[in-house]
Amino acid sequence: MSSAASNGTVARRVVTASSAPRGDDAPAAFAGGPLALAPETLTPLPVPGASFAASEAPSAADPDAEANASAGSAEPLATGSSPTSREQFERARRSLERRIRAHIARGSITLTLTDNRYTMISVRRESEPGRGFKVRLHHMFVDADPAITRALARYITHNDRDASRLLGEYIESNQHQVRSRSRRALTPRLTVKGRYHDLQDIYDDLNRRYFGGRIEARITWGQRNRKPRRRNSIKMGSYSVEDRLIRIHRSLDRAFVPRFFVEWIVYHEMLHQVHEIKVVNGRRQFHTRAFLRDEAKFEHYAEARRWERQHLDALLTC
Repeated sequence: MSSAASNGTVARRVVTASSAPRGDDAPAAFAGGPLALAPETLTPLPVPGASFAASEAPSAADPDAEANASAGSAEPLATGSSPTSREQFERARRSLERRIRAHIARGSITLTLTDNRYTMISVRRESEPGRGFKVRLHHMFVDADPAITRALARYITHNDRDASRLLGEYIESNQHQVRSRSRRALTPRLTVKGRYHDLQDIYDDLNRRYFGGRIEARITWGQRNRKPRRRNSIKMGSYSVEDRLIRIHRSLDRAFVPRFFVEWIVYHEMLHQVHEIKVVNGRRQFHTRAFLRDEAKFEHYAEARRWERQHLDALLTC
């Protein structure tokens, strides 16, 4: 269930227009913070402090706004003030773009290098015909060997699982190239009182009723949306393991959303502190069978799932 910066593993609940409303049991996304998952986005192994983002349909607004909304600012790599620095930067960018393109059989690629602290790889895939790829990569990939550039090509074009795993290992081994988070990013401002729902009240009540007061986490509403629009997916909640921070999507703070549904999302995120994250075949499983069994113990579980199915379109318009 997944928005501000954290510095490690994040479990999330994501609902898409085309998916069933159950929590995502797919492998988890590379996450340095909760990440909006768009259509056809694979969700590979989490890597501390890094994230992937991918989406299919270009937006009329800032094309990287959604991918970066919860992953820190998308800052292009500084090119320096001297012509020499700018030329070296551009040569490095063109070289990497050319090396990736060599492994892509069809379609064009436009590459931007960044110095992001959270999103290491961001891909936007244009619709047919004339399929193209707009890619934003952290500058750690400039000197990547051929195996990594091939993996980048496979991930960009096909969301290849093996490629994403290899890229995750590369990102993890190059964390020293990611500039450190600011104190402000590590201590996000918490907002618990919404217009219709008080998250602290909900959290405290659930902690008492279901967990005997043993859950120790902070909770907050996510960032406010600038302008309502129809989305293809929504990350309703997230839990950052390292920060012990639960973040709930602002879309749920609306008059038509009943308290029991918000409770279900918060309860789901609280469960992540109870259940260990298992690794199966090299992938982390956030929603194990034991987790799902406990989730079903929520008093209004069936009612909440039914309500979600009936109001999915309204939830995605936020």
